Amino acid sequence: MITAYVLFTGGLLMLGGRATDLFGRRRVFLGGLATFTVASLASGLASSPEALVAARAVQGLGAAMLTPGALSIVTTTYAGSQRAAALAAWSAIGSAGAAAGVVLGGVLISGLGWEWVFFINVPVGLIAGIGVLRVVRSAPPAAVGQRLDVLGAVTAVAGLVVLLYGIEGANEHGWGSARTIALLLVSAVLLATFAGVERSVREPIIPPTTWRNRPLVSGMAVILVATALLVAVFFLNTVYMQDVLVWSALETGLAFLPLVVVIAAGANAANRLVSRIGSRNLASLGLVLVAAGAGLLVVAPDVASYGSDILPGFLVLGFGVGLVFPAGSIAAMSDVPDEAAGLASGLVTTGHELGAAFGVATSSAVATAASTFVAGYAAGFVAVAAVAALVASVAIVAALSTGSRTEAEAGARG
Repeated sequence: MITAYVLFTGGLLMLGGRATDLFGRRRVFLGGLATFTVASLASGLASSPEALVAARAVQGLGAAMLTPGALSIVTTTYAGSQRAAALAAWSAIGSAGAAAGVVLGGVLISGLGWEWVFFINVPVGLIAGIGVLRVVRSAPPAAVGQRLDVLGAVTAVAGLVVLLYGIEGANEHGWGSARTIALLLVSAVLLATFAGVERSVREPIIPPTTWRNRPLVSGMAVILVATALLVAVFFLNTVYMQDVLVWSALETGLAFLPLVVVIAAGANAANRLVSRIGSRNLASLGLVLVAAGAGLLVVAPDVASYGSDILPGFLVLGFGVGLVFPAGSIAAMSDVPDEAAGLASGLVTTGHELGAAFGVATSSAVATAASTFVAGYAAGFVAVAAVAALVASVAIVAALSTGSRTEAEAGARG
């Protein structure tokens, strides 16, 4: 059920982003929102596992249109320091929303049943649609007169879907299994074919100049890593609280509430800091805090106390995540022209989806490889801390320097 959604969302995001540029941001956003909302209703009403999986796949299709459409609307509506503030708000809502979903999920499942995880999307979708129709002006497509690169789209989608499928199944089948290796190789061949197609066609789905936009590529990489770390935190702690501490779904969900609050606080602080220190330094600071928070969780005893052993790590790590997401988003979208805003948004959200897939697969692999889950829990957070510290000190963050000067100057002008 999860994999169907992840495959269709992550695999189609770049196509959805390009469609946003070709056919209009508001139009694609509303189409994606309608698809997502109807599929959510169908998911809650599903009478069989097969029907639920099919509805989740359609829901993923809607999300692949909806997310880049929304981000491109935000990006093209504002400029200069206002754009940085808007992207910081976008990141705050997105990261806090992901964390809040864990809390709300526990409340809904315990109180009303699993179906309401999907039903709740219906009124939200209706309200969002009415809001967009009233607030967002209709505008002509940014990429007027261009056609969709069908072969490039097919090879890109196929390559990403196979990659995500291989990652999703790596924990069950093993990273060194023939299945996982074969899927990763097939994905590499498909993505290499996609790269070859893009060099030969007149109107590529991703122009080669896109990869020379250092802030965009580096911001996408930072978001990928940060998402993987955050998802690893959710996964490891959810299993630990329910299986080791024997907490209910509601208790586990409420335990993440301080993490939600502090992520929002970090994103709010990022909005004020980015114009002063730039996205590179902001991302570095955030990742160092993520590493420190993971380190606090590593030293927790086997049967931990929430207030003294888990909560401090949540607060430090969550504030760091709140800094990293806006830094990555602002850097990625700072120098993107309006005619490529949809494509850039699709790339950024693809990084987000790939990060989520990697986060679940790698953290679960580390946890289950240990002799006990408690040992795996500690090992998982050692890995989180190591990755965060590494990324904070290498070229992914350093490459954001070009964008950081732009943002600082924009902030000074604003």
